[in-house]
Formats: sequence, C-alpha cells, structure tokens
Amino acid sequence: MTEKRRSREELKRQREQQKRAQRKPLKIWTKRILLTLVAIGIVGFLSGVGLFAYYASSAPELDEDLLKDPISSEFYDTNGELFAKIGAENRKYVEYDEIPPEMVDAILATEDVRFFDHFGIDIWRLGSAVVANLTQGFGAQGASTITQQVVKNSFLSNDKQLKRKAQEAWLAIQLEQHYEKEEIFEMYFNKILMSGRIYGFGTAAEYFYGKELSELSLDEMALLAGMPQSPNNYNPFKYPENAKKRRNIVLSLMAQHGKISESEAEAAKKADVTAGLLPEDQRQGVTGTKYDAFLDVVLTELEENGDGELLADGIKVYTTLDPNAQTVVEDVMNNSENFPTENIQSGVSVIDTKSGQIKAIGGGRDYADRDYNFAQDLTSRSPGSTLKPLVDYGPAIENLKWSTGQTIVDERMTYSGSDQVIRNWDEKYNGTMTIRQALYQSRNVPAVKTLQSVGLEESQAFISKLGIDVDYLVESDAIGGGRVNISPIQMAASYAAFGNNGVYNDPYSIKEVVFRDGSKISYKPESVVAMNDSTAYMVTDILRDVLSNKPGASGQTAQITWLDVAGKTGTTNYSGDEFAKYNLPSTSVPDSWFAGYTTNYSIAIWSGYSKRSEPITTWDERLLPQKLFKTIMSEISADIETPNFTKPSSVVEATIEVGSDPLRLASDYTPNELRQTELFVKGTEPQQVSEVYEQTTPDAPTGLKADYKEKENVINLSWDYKGKGKGKKNVQFEVTMTVDADAPVVIATTDSKKVSVSNIEPGRNYTFTVTAVSNDARSDSASVSLFIDQSVEEPEVEVPDTGFEEDFDLDGDGIPDGDNNGNGNNNGNGNENGNGNGNNNGNGNGNNNGNNGGTGEVDDGTLLPPELPINPTENSQ
Repeated sequence: MTEKRRSREELKRQREQQKRAQRKPLKIWTKRILLTLVAIGIVGFLSGVGLFAYYASSAPELDEDLLKDPISSEFYDTNGELFAKIGAENRKYVEYDEIPPEMVDAILATEDVRFFDHFGIDIWRLGSAVVANLTQGFGAQGASTITQQVVKNSFLSNDKQLKRKAQEAWLAIQLEQHYEKEEIFEMYFNKILMSGRIYGFGTAAEYFYGKELSELSLDEMALLAGMPQSPNNYNPFKYPENAKKRRNIVLSLMAQHGKISESEAEAAKKADVTAGLLPEDQRQGVTGTKYDAFLDVVLTELEENGDGELLADGIKVYTTLDPNAQTVVEDVMNNSENFPTENIQSGVSVIDTKSGQIKAIGGGRDYADRDYNFAQDLTSRSPGSTLKPLVDYGPAIENLKWSTGQTIVDERMTYSGSDQVIRNWDEKYNGTMTIRQALYQSRNVPAVKTLQSVGLEESQAFISKLGIDVDYLVESDAIGGGRVNISPIQMAASYAAFGNNGVYNDPYSIKEVVFRDGSKISYKPESVVAMNDSTAYMVTDILRDVLSNKPGASGQTAQITWLDVAGKTGTTNYSGDEFAKYNLPSTSVPDSWFAGYTTNYSIAIWSGYSKRSEPITTWDERLLPQKLFKTIMSEISADIETPNFTKPSSVVEATIEVGSDPLRLASDYTPNELRQTELFVKGTEPQQVSEVYEQTTPDAPTGLKADYKEKENVINLSWDYKGKGKGKKNVQFEVTMTVDADAPVVIATTDSKKVSVSNIEPGRNYTFTVTAVSNDARSDSASVSLFIDQSVEEPEVEVPDTGFEEDFDLDGDGIPDGDNNGNGNNNGNGNENGNGNGNNNGNGNGNNNGNNGGTGEVDDGTLLPPELPINPTENSQ
C-alpha cells in the first residue's frame, strides 16, 4: 500500500510540474500581449494626437460672416443656367435677447443639453458616440454640439470623414474661445435650416404659424425645436404625423432634463399639431426663385439623400430641369381656361423616358412655394386603373408569356373569399375578349382575373423593379383600389420603363452637387432591367389602343395623331360609406389620372380636389388629365424628333381566332369578327390552325367569259369553278342578265359551267352575273358585260301570210301595204280608218278606231313583236 501511495504521489507531482511548465509560457505570452496593446495604445494615442494636430493645422480660419449667415446655394438647369439661389436673402434675424427662454430650453434639451457647460465638445456625448460607432459602424451616431453644428456649415463637405470631424472639433474649441455662449447660440438659432428654403427659427415661426417667437405656445416651440434633425420630413404642413411624433420626443426630453414638468409635457402632447398652423391661403412663401415646384422636388431629394444641411455650405446644384418643358407646364397650369372649375387641382410630372431625369413639375395651379406639391407629395390617393398595366398585364406577359390575344371572360364575379361584387365602369359584362380589348377598354373583371392568374407575390416582385415598394398586394390592387398609392412622379417613372425597352430608372432631379473646393457628389441612379423588352413592347402596343378610335377606348381625348403615344386612364371610386358620409351625388369620383409616354417623355397627371370629400362629378372634370396631357405633350414635343416605338426581334405577330382554347391560328373560314392579329413572345406563337369553322360560303366562280355568235345570234357564257370545302358537290350556279338599265332577271340555274342566251338584240348592252349557290349560302358574283353593235346584220324575218288573196303595193316598194281591214305590214300602215302599230313580226289587225292587233302596243305607229322567250341551250329552268 505504501508503494502504491508513493507512486500516486509521484504521479501527482509530475502532473503539477507539467501544469506549471504549461502556465509559464501562457503568462509570458499574456504579458507580451498586454505590453503590445499598451504600446499600440500609446502609439495610437500619439499618432491620433499627431494626426489631429495635422488636420487642425489645415483647418480654415474662423470667419464671422460665414458663421452668422447661411452661404447662398445655387441651382442650375440642365443647360447649366442659374435659375435659383437660396440663402440668407429672406431670413428674419433674431437677437439672443429676443429669444424666449422656453425656446432656448426646447432647443438645448433636443440638441445639446450641456451647451453652457462644455468647451465646444461634449466629452460624455462623444464617449457614447464612440461606443455606438464601434458597435454599429463608423458614422452610426454623431456627437456634434451646437457649437460644432455652427462651424461645420463653413466647411466644404458634409461627410463624416476623420479630417472633417477633427477640423470641426478644433474650430469648435476655437469658436468657444472667441465668442460668448449666447453669441454662438444666436448663430445657430438664425442659421439652421428649418425646411425647404426656410432658415432660422424666427423665419420658421412666421412661416408656419404667422407669429412672433414670443407668441408661440409650448407645443409649437417644441415642434420647431425638433425640425432641424430632418427639416423636410418634420414639416407639419406636409407630414403632420411625423411632426407630431418628433414634437412629443422634444417635450419628453424637456421633461427629462427638468426644463418643464411631466404634467406640462403631457398637456402639450395633447395639442392638435395642425391647429395653430397657417391656412394655405394665408401663407407667405419665400420669394425670389423661379420654378418653385421643381425646386421643391430638388430640395426634397437633397433631404432624402441625407444632404439637406449642405444648403448652408454654399453648394452648386446641377439639376435635370428643362426650362422649356417647365415653362410649358407652368403656363398650362396657370391658365384658368384649361380647368373646368375654379378649385380643381392637378399634379404633373414630366420625365425623360430613357434616363429617368425629371424635366418639369406641375405642383399645382398657380404654385408658389406651396407646402403641398401634388406631383411629389400625392402619396395617399389611389391611382385607379393606371395600375392595371403595372400590376396585372405586365406581370402576366412577363411571367406567363401571355400574348396580347390571350382571351379572358368578362363576367360577374367577386373577390376571393368575399361577397363583394367586382363591377365595371358601365355596370356591364361583355363576355369573352382579349386582354388587349380588356385593357384598352379598362374592364375591371378581366384585370382581377389576370392578377389572380399571375399571383400576388409575382406581381409584387414585378412592380418592385419599377420603383413601387409595398409590403404586400391585395386583389383590389388589380384595379388600383388597394394598398398601392404612388405620386405622379413615381407613376411617370414606372411607365417610362415600358417605353424604354423594359429598363427602369429611379426618377431624379439632381445630376450632381459641387462643393466650393470643386469636389462633387453624383446623384445619378443605376438603371435596372425591370422586364423583358418583349413585355415592354407588348404592353406599349396595347396602350397605344387606349388613345385610338377603337370602340370603348378610354383615352381618346388624349390622342395626338402625329405622335406615337401610349397611355392609360385611371379613375378611383368612393366607398358606400363615403357616399353616405359626404352626401355625394351618384356620379362622384375622388380622383382622375392619366399616364402616357412617347420614346422621349413620360408624363403622369392627377386631377381632383385637395379634400377627398370634394368630388369630381362631371365628365369635364374626369377628362381633365387627358386634356392637360395632350396639351403638354404636344407642346414639348413640337420642335424635337420623336421616334416611334420599335418592335423588338423577341416579338412576333400572328392572326388568331379569338376565343379558341387553346389559342389557334385563324383559318380561312374564321369569321372576320373573330380574326385578330396579335403579338406573341417569339417561340410562343400558336402553330396549329383552328378547325372550329369550316367553309360555309361557296367560292366565287372565276374566269367568266361572254362570247357573241353573230350567225346564231346567241351569247355563249362560260366560267371556271375551283371551289373547296363543305358543300362543294351541291353547288349550283345562278345566272342573271341585265339589259341596259333594266332590272336584272334570273335566266338560268344550272350545275353546268356554261349557258347560251339567244334572241340577242343589236344596239343594247348585256351584263351577266354568275353566283355559286349551296343550300342557303351564296358566293360573291362574277360579272361580265357585252355591247352588241347596231352594225350587226339582222336576221331575215319572214313576212307572215295575211290570209288575203291579194296584197296591195301602193307605194311600189315591193312590200304589201295592207288591206282595208288594217292588216299591218313592215310599216304598220293600216287603212284610212285605222293605224296598226307593229314591227316585222307583228300583225296589227286594226279596226275603224285604230286599235292594235295581236300583241302589238299602241305607241308611235310601229308594230312591236310579242316578247321572245329566252331558251338556254343547256339545263335551263
């Protein structure tokens, strides 16, 4: 046992020695790593200090004018011409002593709560930002104080590069050393961008509320204090819900930092965010700029790209504005004669079809810095049937390879899982039709059926490539009454992809931003292939018909005969509850749309009233978008070449039999009303010919000839017949004759291909027609005419025996003249008591009163023969 215990103890000592041996290198490496990290930290600190010092040394000098006043930014059109400047020109400057203390508290609680305590940089806030940047990535959170915000707008760019941040921090420290806190706050208060072209809190108080700062309520001060973080997004005129949320955050921060009580914050949060805002007709916008509606779109684009604050940097913004197109749009929009009522509004977007560049904007009638731009901000109104090409038929052609001749049944139906009946605009159902007809006539039932065939997810994926983002679709989106709401700008951009061979470009109004040091930011988006060129062209070809004169075409008012234009109408509806709530006439609709395009321009127009409760009730109002489109598109296209849409090689044509299932080529016997030439994706066109219809109408005879035989005094008719199809063996031929201008007479019905007509009279024109007849069906007729010349020698006519022993030849011409009883001869001369009319063949047995004899008619003293029968030589009836 002792030996065993000794062995175990030795083993234990060996294991402990091994562990100590292993721990020794670990300790050594741990020490080395720690020393290395310390060394790196020291080097890094020294390097950081050195780099900071280097960057700080290259910082610009403080300039009081630049610190106090916004530097004007300049805006240029597509030709490089200046059209607007934004800066301190319209600003109201407020001294610090005139700023209400509550306004100061609201701003400090939101932007820089330790402003009066730090030296230009807030160390505590900086530490929090460092942690956020390490965990979430550089630039995830800023730590700028009010002092830093004042100085950063004197720099040449707005990025978060280390050099700029270092210079910003250094200048903030310098600013604190040269100016009092109150002076710095005053700079911020008057220089900060509040919204659009509004700089400074004093200007904003007048613009939004029509008040002096001292007249603002607590909730109004809080709203203004929260705006600089995102000036356009928190604009209470445009986005009251966003402004309310931001205001309430400011009120909570004020309570959190002891600026107000919790009860005061809660009371202010209950205030209606729109209650104190100026009514639209009392607002006084910033003046001195041209093309206000377009400029507002540019400012919004800067804001959405996170560059709104650049306006204070004195930037140059090169835009896509076409001054000619913009002038046309504004002239049309400002002419009251173009509008059917005084208050109806419209929003217009003109976009370059190929590039997506916004060329002109109609923000509204007599637009001048309005706070609601109907071309850009109209995102809460349904687009109606203008969605049908985007949501229904485009995806069907793209995914299902439908042709434009795909047939669908327009019939009474309900939405899936619902008892809500889908109605067409005319309250009718027209049965089987092609999707071409369904789209250009804007039928609702076929549109819903098409979306059902495509599938909601596939349709959503299709429109997402056209710049339309929505979480999910519902079936009512098929007719533009669901979840998709888009602005005229987005509508025009989405339609442009159809005219651009399926390539989509996000709409944009800024080409590039140039800083004072010459550096640039490009705003041009990347193009996206949204669909096949076959889909784009086939949809376009259908949408051409919308503006055609075809029966039921919904966009005829927008037609421009000298331009190759495609487009689509759209009208929305009120719900039953809305009809009752607003007490609306039965003809009421809230919105009317038209979107159309050429190879150069894509234009989308909305018309309606500012309030949904104000309805469109007349056709003049409904047709307004089409009329505006026609005028604008015509004028901006007048002096430029507009190529036609070109069919790509991926598309082929085929004449189909409408209603055949599966789709078949039309046969020779397909009725004309069912024959239609449609477009197909190459390789999907039908190869088989329909056998539904057989030949029921005989072919027409051919090669009809009329040959006059002078000796026999007959006309021989002959013709060919190569008829085919059902009933060929039962064909007979009906022959008619017309002499001069007399009515035609049927002279024969035969199964032969020739007929002889005798007893022909010289000096008359004969017209013969031959028609193939099978049961009750008749062919087209073959016809031939023949004139018999008077010079043709007449056949001898035997003088009939008068029955008298002696004929008198009183005039010596060798022909008996007649007896005392009036028996007529060649001249029809009777005795002195009676005239016998007749010709060579007529016997006029005249009495004392001169009555005709035989069948001769009393006329001019000439005896007419009885009518000779016509005796066809073969198979006459």
